[in-house]
Amino acid sequence: MMPMSTSRPYHHGDLRSALLTAAERTLRDKGAAALSLRELARDIGVSHAAPGRHFKDKQALLDALALDGYDRLMQTLATADDPTLPLQPRLTGLTRAYLRFATDNAALLELMYSLKHDPDASEQMAAAAERTVQSLAAIVAEAQQRGEIIEGDPAMLTLTVGAALHGIATFAANGHADAQAAVDGVDTLVHLLLHGLLPR
Repeated sequence: MMPMSTSRPYHHGDLRSALLTAAERTLRDKGAAALSLRELARDIGVSHAAPGRHFKDKQALLDALALDGYDRLMQTLATADDPTLPLQPRLTGLTRAYLRFATDNAALLELMYSLKHDPDASEQMAAAAERTVQSLAAIVAEAQQRGEIIEGDPAMLTLTVGAALHGIATFAANGHADAQAAVDGVDTLVHLLLHGLLPR
């Protein structure tokens, strides 16, 4: 009788998804520095060479995680968006959804906005980021058309709104602001963003 091999099986039903799931778990619990394709292969029960079918190296895996994060963020925002609402409640709902995504996926959000990416993935990463910007730009443009916000350069207005929302999300995700307090304060944040700080 031939002895049974002690090596791990190469085949996995959906290896790419399994690797991404395991990688995100490691990213969340231990950080990007702790990620290892060999360790991930061992964790999910495949040969150490198997991940190479989908990811040429660790950076390729990180880039795939970031792109997946952008897809999930877009889905989150699309679900939260209600184009029938006036701007303030519409923006409030989107901000709350973005904050929750950021605080639930802090390490992933940091990875998404990292400047360190493989050159092969740079265009995809830029396009993914641009999609999120354009979704906000469309809301700003619609609000201008309805007379809900001032006239002016839509790109600058989009940058102003985006910087404020991403800033509070980053503070909450990184622990510089209390996450629940940030979520609870979304109504005030959006009100101040749209109406300003000057007394009336």
